[in-house]
Amino acid sequence: MTDTPVHPSDASPNGSDRTLPRLVRDTMPLALDVAVEVAKLNGVCIRPIELRRLDTHTGKTEPFDIPCGTTQEAKCPPCAKRNQQLRRAQCREGWHLDHEPVAEPHPSTEDQRWLIEFRADVQAKREEAERAGEEVADWDEAIVGIDAEINAAGMRGNVLRGRAAPKRSRSTRRRQDAPDLPKRAKQDTTLGRTFVATDGRVYRPSLFVTLTLPSYGKIRSGHGVPVDPATYDYARAARDALHFSKLVDRFVQNLRRVAGYDVQYFATVEPQKRLAPHLHMAIRGTLPRAEIKAIAAATYHQVWWPQADEVRFEGDHLPVWSQRVDLPDEASYPDGQSGDYLDPATGELLPTWDEALDRLDADDEAEPLHVLRFGAQVDVQGIVAGSPDAHKRIGYLTKYLTKSLGDPLDLNDVGNHARHDHAARMVEALRYEPCSPTCANWLRYGVQPKGAKAGMLPGRCKGKAHKAEHLGYAGRRVLVSRKWSNKTLREHKQDRRAWVLDMLGLPDKATDPHRYLWRPISTKDPTRTPLPLRLMRGVAKRHRTRARLLELQARAEGRPIEELSATPAPALEVAA
Repeated sequence: MTDTPVHPSDASPNGSDRTLPRLVRDTMPLALDVAVEVAKLNGVCIRPIELRRLDTHTGKTEPFDIPCGTTQEAKCPPCAKRNQQLRRAQCREGWHLDHEPVAEPHPSTEDQRWLIEFRADVQAKREEAERAGEEVADWDEAIVGIDAEINAAGMRGNVLRGRAAPKRSRSTRRRQDAPDLPKRAKQDTTLGRTFVATDGRVYRPSLFVTLTLPSYGKIRSGHGVPVDPATYDYARAARDALHFSKLVDRFVQNLRRVAGYDVQYFATVEPQKRLAPHLHMAIRGTLPRAEIKAIAAATYHQVWWPQADEVRFEGDHLPVWSQRVDLPDEASYPDGQSGDYLDPATGELLPTWDEALDRLDADDEAEPLHVLRFGAQVDVQGIVAGSPDAHKRIGYLTKYLTKSLGDPLDLNDVGNHARHDHAARMVEALRYEPCSPTCANWLRYGVQPKGAKAGMLPGRCKGKAHKAEHLGYAGRRVLVSRKWSNKTLREHKQDRRAWVLDMLGLPDKATDPHRYLWRPISTKDPTRTPLPLRLMRGVAKRHRTRARLLELQARAEGRPIEELSATPAPALEVAA
């Protein structure tokens, strides 16, 4: 029997063979690119953060790779997928709770009570010294140390809550063009109504609500781009996107007033095809659909900021920075600024942020800079616990969490180029729009930003809202009420890890938090492990972990490991 000859064209070319034509070598994938692809397929972070761990008991130092933890798939798909799975677990656990997720505070200890008594005595002595005209700096320093001891002793917050600076507020009287909302007596509960069927079964329905922003101009069907960009209201779209999170807060406040109980929610902000943010919200409990729509129609948010429609400085005619020389040190600055911006023509000081707001408060005829409202499209769906529709909606809530708001939703769409132009016009509209009190764009309109400093230029704000991947929305992508599941993401991750260890029969050993010292490794450190080596190290570790999980699972089920060799380990990503 003779071996079948192999034709040269049938064999893979050797990448190290420099005699191959350049065209052939250029078509070969890079080994590093393949390593990154393999890391992605195995759920290994492709941007690991290298740390060194020093064992204080043995003196041994070990390198460790910590996942980057990003939520964006464009940066690291494995980490983004893990965060997405945690959000799904968080949404699922809190949506249809049948008990109050409230943790009562633990009773105070004797040491904690002694600290508060000691704090009261020191405060009294400080006030006595102040009345006598004595120096109180030492007393203030002692009080700061005692407050730190109070928090270290297991108490949260500050004893003197009244120390906080007073919050500036405007009149809360409702606008005349906004409909009134009904109110129900408040109940101390986070659970909605239940319904008992004729067969005795108890149903606890909840809601899935979608809220959108109003129209800014006619949109091409299926493409999400304006029919006429010249008449599309980009200025209003930009301001709505900038303050959208505040409008959502107002909606939740109104919802709780009407519902009569402490409504809990899990919401995500996603981009529409027209690139405007909209909200998907899972609500625990139920209300009539007509009431939800009435609440959305009556919800608005007023932005009480100085005017930003009249341009005073642009081009080469920009405010100039003048250092304050009459104040000795930074601690003496009443507003935290070391200088001021002046009108380049007259030398006049521009009003600071607080001064501009004081003028606005003193003007009884002043109008808000902008008023936000939701659009007419409000979708309300009832969801029953445990139904297939509930599982589908959870997936829909977290579907786009790994994407940025600026990502095109359909790269194969024929209108993709038009959408890129649409996004570019939106970014240009946001360029000079003030995004926050500290935004440098306020100089364009004759107001010093809050905490102004040298070198600020209009149109050069580095705020999140001005970046193309956010398109004006600088808030959080996931909005979760505090009593949704009564757990943080870290606690949800710990719960899943504990479940995996219990399922596999492994002990959850607690380590001494003071035993190890962790130190980050600088990118300039010559001893830093190269990224390809760390990727391969992560893939090899994942293979060992997977083999171990399969072995333990096979033993627990009484089956040979060969039957599970092709089955993915269900808890592999969580355990990692």
